[in-house]
Amino acid sequence: MVDYFNLKTTCCFTGHRVLKKDFNEYRLKEVIEGVISKGYVTFLIGMAKGFDLKCFETLLEYKRKNKNIEIIACVPCENQQEGYNLIEKQIYNNCLEKADKIITLNKEYFNGCMQQRNRFMVDNSSIIIAYMYAERGGTLYTVNYAKKKSKEIIYI
Repeated sequence: MVDYFNLKTTCCFTGHRVLKKDFNEYRLKEVIEGVISKGYVTFLIGMAKGFDLKCFETLLEYKRKNKNIEIIACVPCENQQEGYNLIEKQIYNNCLEKADKIITLNKEYFNGCMQQRNRFMVDNSSIIIAYMYAERGGTLYTVNYAKKKSKEIIYI
């Protein structure tokens, strides 16, 4: 494994693509503030619709106040946004434009490229912020992988 970032100051996110009506945006901000106060300055985001893009937009608010914050878009494949609706594509593209760095792991989608992206983010972080209300899908996969790697997980 190649360490791309300082693990002691790098955090990543995992969460479901659908935010429930009772999603607590205040709790997300509280958790992000907490990790920033511990010295975390690099944030890896998988750019999936839902939780990932909400985290990206939230981090932009903190970046305005703290110029040391670095937001890294971890894109699993070049056509990731293909299934997004028009509004989701606009949010996605706006976030990409504001990313400090974009890491694109694959040219094209293949079965398993999302999990590859998730492993990359976990391997290069020491804290994972997770929004998991159902034990299924990529979020469950990523949380289990983070546990296997003995990473700290903060649940929203």
